[in-house]
Amino acid sequence: MGRRYARMGELYDVGTGERRAFWADAVADEIEARSPEEPIVIKGGVSPSGVPHLGHVNEIMRGYFVAEALRDRGREVEQVFTADDRDRLRKLPRTLADLEWNLVGLGDIDAGALGRNLGRPYTDVPDPFGCCDSYGAHFTELLRRSAEAIGVPIEIVSNTEQYRSGGFDDAIERALRDRETAREVLGSFQEKVDDEYVPFLPQCSECGHLTETVTGVDLEARTVEYVCADVTAGDEVIEGCGHDGTATFREGKLPWRFEWPAQWSALGVDFEPFGKDHAEGSWPSGTAIAREVFGFEPPVPMVYEWFTLDGDALSSSAGNLITVEEVLELLEPEVLRYFFTKPPKKQRDFSVADLDRLVDEFDRFERVYFGEEDADDAETELAERAYPMVADRTERPVRIPYTFAAVLGMTDDRDLRVQMAERSGHLPPEATAAETDAALERVRKARAWAVRTDNAFNYRLAEALPETDFDGRTREALDELAGFIERDSPGEAALQEEIYETAKRHDVAVGEFFEAGYRLFLDEPDGPRLGPFLAAMDEAFVVDRLRRER
Repeated sequence: MGRRYARMGELYDVGTGERRAFWADAVADEIEARSPEEPIVIKGGVSPSGVPHLGHVNEIMRGYFVAEALRDRGREVEQVFTADDRDRLRKLPRTLADLEWNLVGLGDIDAGALGRNLGRPYTDVPDPFGCCDSYGAHFTELLRRSAEAIGVPIEIVSNTEQYRSGGFDDAIERALRDRETAREVLGSFQEKVDDEYVPFLPQCSECGHLTETVTGVDLEARTVEYVCADVTAGDEVIEGCGHDGTATFREGKLPWRFEWPAQWSALGVDFEPFGKDHAEGSWPSGTAIAREVFGFEPPVPMVYEWFTLDGDALSSSAGNLITVEEVLELLEPEVLRYFFTKPPKKQRDFSVADLDRLVDEFDRFERVYFGEEDADDAETELAERAYPMVADRTERPVRIPYTFAAVLGMTDDRDLRVQMAERSGHLPPEATAAETDAALERVRKARAWAVRTDNAFNYRLAEALPETDFDGRTREALDELAGFIERDSPGEAALQEEIYETAKRHDVAVGEFFEAGYRLFLDEPDGPRLGPFLAAMDEAFVVDRLRRER
């Protein structure tokens, strides 16, 4: 299979004979080439070990775009997401969140009580916030709310419920009946597999831990005998209680390398995207186990690269994360959805500091779709294909550029915001009240961005003309600068340079001239780089304020 992906705006080919502008269509081609029965099942999955972050949404959105590409072709599709909630609690995360997305540290909960549950499945660990049935249910609910917030309808399937209902019984029996084959297959991927290895983790009836020491298998009764021995989890050792017991197939779980292909079989999965961490380990072993142990063909795969957050790896356990809730305080859902249309094979950094670039890029993408921006054929085709999956709109909404919205966020005066937006040409005078309100919603988000990052826009505009006592040279220099702006409408660099030159021509110390500007606009002695700051504002307002008229 000649799978090849490319950069944004280029074409994709997965060996089907057609080239596609959008990677999701290329994947859909590959799925359809297998002539799957309907409904076509697209799956993702996560272990609810802690706070769902933007990286978890990666898997949801990749599946969503492929599902939409197939639905556009008239195919019936189900998008499911498994909560691997029968995994054991291996370590305590540094950061947790309640159902209102308030992030807290371990010191804000009963960490001792949580720590006493190490080794038990997430669904057997009490919810530290006391609002859900279990730790696993709590963080699965947050994942569901994340998907809902960006408008992706997913069906969440609990692994615990699958085990309890017998959904994995046949897979467990097959793995245990053919455990010599299972050992041989897994042993080619993992050195720790020995002649005593049994692909099942029974849950101790005394302490609730998942143990790895199976001493006997009764296929007729569908039970295993076990000893609750110590288990190594990462760098930690979880002590077993030593209990000798018997567990049914529904009182334990398959190891992950077997559980993943068991999910494919039980749910009839046709396609699954997954992170690069699985590409060299779990996926190769999973495909071998699917074929040689369970006897079926694995689904179509797609490996995606991870995101970083401001240059560092996203991690719930390490506390380096940003949630969907936090992101949507800073930008519109369609901008976040657009972020995931980018090619999955390229690693990307989600930079909060540079969100203005992402929003500007989305705005261009939107204008291209509505035929209001020149673009090459590949970019146009991509916009025409992907935009309807990103934003369900038939007319382009009024958009205020993000950084200009941040400037407007320096004042709470709605009338002044509207006046400045109209004078700058970003808000048409004929805009309806609803269109104006929708456009100004970006101001709230851009203001939150400025405050969060404490960037050059994190100031408050002096709405009334501040009292000043400038000398004659300074007043003349301010008047000349106002005339220059009124005449030439300069950009950021030109305006910054002219501020220096104007000060020199009038024999005003450069520092004092900049302070005069900050006093007029912010009523502060200092502020952001003055040229870019003034260039982003309404020109008429800047001219009038420099002339001390309003």
